[in-house]
Parts: sequence; structure tokens; C-alpha cells
Amino acid sequence: MAGRVRAYSTRICVETNAEGPMTSDEPTITEPPRAYRGVVKVLRPVLMAVTKRHWSGVENLPRTGGFVVCPNHVSYTDFLALAHLMYDSGRPVFFLGKSGLFETPVIGRIITAADQIPVYRGTERAVDAYRAAVQAVRDGKAVAMYPEGTLTRDPGVWPMKGKTGAARVALETRCPVIPISMYGPEQLLAPYSSRLRLFPRKTMRIVVGPPVPLDDLYGRADADAAREATDRIMATITRQLAQVRGEDAPVEAYDARKEGAPAFGKPPRRWRRRR
Repeated sequence: MAGRVRAYSTRICVETNAEGPMTSDEPTITEPPRAYRGVVKVLRPVLMAVTKRHWSGVENLPRTGGFVVCPNHVSYTDFLALAHLMYDSGRPVFFLGKSGLFETPVIGRIITAADQIPVYRGTERAVDAYRAAVQAVRDGKAVAMYPEGTLTRDPGVWPMKGKTGAARVALETRCPVIPISMYGPEQLLAPYSSRLRLFPRKTMRIVVGPPVPLDDLYGRADADAAREATDRIMATITRQLAQVRGEDAPVEAYDARKEGAPAFGKPPRRWRRRR
């Protein structure tokens, strides 16, 4: 019997025929939670009004099964641009977010009801986010994981050296890893800035690449495999971004540890002045 895939339009959920049978490791995509759809109903018209969009490569998004989306991180607003593209492309995305957001009175209830995933950094519960991401992928969801782990500290707003969390999820689940390069959200709200620049309208340039080849690393659970997978992911994101920007990327990715920058949170003021 032919499989069925739910493909989301911007307003309603319609069903389309998929080619071939649905296998057990490719769950049928289900409608996102009511809270998720409510947020979309509020925010999508705003994004349509205040941004322009230049999207390419959306055909690289898998139509069935779970996968990991790996974007570069250039602005506190870039998750909105990514969510907009993913929803309009028929694959609503689920994010990992700082646990503090889930503890706020209103926003916390909304994002919890929308099935987003809390991250408890630097605590015994940090592993919970990893387990939840693995399960979400196995449930057939598109899970967004920023490999950099935080906003870029690179003075030129290029991707930094990546962390291995997204790669480890991909290697455990053997799911596709889709590299996404974004350029434009940082013009709306610069990294670590609180000054929003809505007008003139900014163009959200987003490139969706084909899955990063990781097949040769499957079956390995060692740190070297995770590091190699992460480096491949970051190299692909950076290469795509260089094409979008029409510039040469730095030869070596910015490494926060080597620069003495804190792992998370706002970097020192003296560093921000360099930008």
C-alpha cells in the first residue's frame, strides 16, 4: 500500500501521495501541536511584512522521516527565519532552547506545548536534551541543532568551530543532516545587540544544502568520529555561506576556546567593540 505523507501548506494540512511504501524507520509526519500552529498564525504575517525572502535548495529537505537541521547562528532572530522556511516548505522544525525560556510564565507554557526541547546547560540534566533530540528524530521530526552552540563570536559573522552534539545525534540515529546557511538575520538584529532594525526590509538569504555524507562514520561512537562529522557539517555550512555572501571565508574557523571567550552568554564588552 502506498505511503501517505502529510505536507503542510501555510494554512492547512493537506495530504499528498508519496512514492513507494512507507518503511517503519520513516514515520508518517503528523500535524504539529496546536500551540505550534497558533504561534505560526501570529508570527508568519509579521515575518511576511518585515522581511523579504531569498530561499534556495528547499528540495533538499527530506519529505519523510526524521532528520537534523544544522544552521549557522548569526542573530537572536535567525530561528524565526529558519522556522518560516521550514514551515512553508512542509517540514515544521523543532528547536532546542535554553531551559530559562521554558521557565518564563507565558513563553515557557507556549513553547512547551509546541513540543520544543529544553537544554539545561552545565547541569546534570544536560544529557536530557540529547536524549529528547534523538527521540524526536526517531519520531520523524525535523530537529534544529545549532552546531556552534551559541551566537557566532567571529568578528566577520562567519561560523565558528562547531560542537559535536548535532553530529552525535545524527550518528546515533543515522538520520540525514541538512546544512543550512543563513545571511540576513544579522542585519535585522546584529549578534549580541538589542537594537532591532526593521526597516528598510531585510532579505533573509537561506541556502538549504543536500545531506552531509556521514555514512562512513556510522557504527562508531568514539569522539574522533563525532569530531570528524562536526567538521564536515561546519565546512559545508561555511562553504555555502561564502557562496551566498560572495566572499572568501576565513581559512581557520574562529575558536572561542583559543580566543579565551566564555562558552555561552554575551562575550566581554572589549570583544564586542572589535566588531
